[in-house]
Parts: sequence; C-alpha cells; structure tokens
Amino acid sequence: MSDVVSGRRPRLIQIRVPVSRRQALISGIAVWAIFFGIWILSSALGWVNPILVPPPDQVFATIIRLFTVDGFGSDVLISIMRVLIAFALATLVAVPIGVAMGAFPAIDAVIAPFVSAWRYLPAPSFIPILLMWFGTGETPKLVLLFLGVIFFLITLIADHTRDVRRELIETALTLGAGRRVTVMQVMFPAVLPNILVAMRQMLAVVWTYLVIAEIVASTTGIGAMMMRARRFLNTDEILAGIIVIGVLGMLSDLAFAQLHRRLFPYLETKR
Repeated sequence: MSDVVSGRRPRLIQIRVPVSRRQALISGIAVWAIFFGIWILSSALGWVNPILVPPPDQVFATIIRLFTVDGFGSDVLISIMRVLIAFALATLVAVPIGVAMGAFPAIDAVIAPFVSAWRYLPAPSFIPILLMWFGTGETPKLVLLFLGVIFFLITLIADHTRDVRRELIETALTLGAGRRVTVMQVMFPAVLPNILVAMRQMLAVVWTYLVIAEIVASTTGIGAMMMRARRFLNTDEILAGIIVIGVLGMLSDLAFAQLHRRLFPYLETKR
C-alpha cells in the first residue's frame, strides 16, 4: 500500500517514485554547494597546497581571463568540432551495424565476436601507432575519439534492437511485410528512442577521451592548453580546462535529454 493511500507522510527516499521538480532542484544545488563549500574551506584553512589546489575564485577568474585575454575560445571551438565530427562518424557507422546485428542473428554471429573483443582494447593504447600511421594532424585525434566509442555504441544499439517486442515483428511478418519493411518500418522506429539514449551515454565517453586525444602532439584544443599549463605548474588553468569540459559535457547531455523529450514525449510518462 502506497504512502498516499495509507495517509502516511511520503518518505524522502522511495523506490522508483519520481521526485518533484522542487526537490530535484534543491538536491542538485545542495550537492554542488557542499562540493564548493569543502573546496573553499580547505583553501581558506590551508588544508591544501594553493599551488596544487588553487581556491575556486582564482580558478573562475582564470576561466574569465582565458576567454577574454588569451583566446581560449578558439581552443574550445576546436575541441567541440573534434568531438562532434568523431561522434557523428561513430554514429553513422554504429547505427546500421547495431540494428543489423540486433535484427539478424546471422549477421550478429559474424560481427559480435569481433566487436566484443575490440571493446576491451583501451583506445589510448592505439596512440603510438595512430601517430605512426597518420602523423600529428587532426586524423589521429579523430580516430582515437572514434575508436573510444564505436564498439560500445554498436553493442548498445544491438542489445536494444534485440529487445524490440517480438509481437511487433511477428505481426508485421504475418501481415506480409518483408525483411526490409519489418526492420526499417517496425524495428527501427521501435528502437529509435533507445538509440538516442545510447548516443547520449556514449557522447559522455567521447568527452572523457578528448583530453587524451589532445595532449599528444597537439597545439590546439582544451587538452593542449592544459598540457601547456602543466609545464609551468599553472594548476588554475588545468582546473579551468576541466571545468570547461565538464560544462560542455553537461550541456550536450542536457541537449540530448531535451531532444529525447521532444521526439518521444509519450515515453516520459513511463519513467
């Protein structure tokens, strides 16, 4: 019996019971207030070395200086373009392969052993050979970001495609639909919301690989700026770069969440 029906006061933490917007907003602000409170207190009381952990006000002043004086905006734009290009290429490859694997067990039997093995190979381990193959231009950075996400994205899309309700497929086949129609007009629309969710999850992974891709033989991008700052022990600039990447990642995540709500509003009531 629920708390509402029983007349009892609702508990703060309940299993799969949505929280109000007010509670979500307060919780989100509170956790960041605690984080920055600990940071400010640690700096003010001298618990941390200010050279290694500068106070928050210094870091945020550095962010403003980087954008207004040092031309950091161009580095940010270059990093965004690298992430978007690599992720778009990975999506273009992963969606058809993942859907085909999920729809046709014969294709899955061929591709799955290859994809499953590559998932366990760490993308950064390819850096030396990528530099040998492609030099120090844009290509090795894009390939590294591509390799970091492609195999996980294929696996997620294939798993979601296999979860499409069997009744839908059998109904389409019973009504005379062919393989192409069943896949493109029945299975793909059914799995599309989950494909978007998988893309949202994997875009976060691309952002985590960005610094790794840009610290090797690169003079542009957020990661390159952070490596330059490391040489001169400018930890405030390194933390500024981390914060900027975090903000960009959060904005892209919110954009995907908003896109999912706009495209599939009928799914919101099921959560």
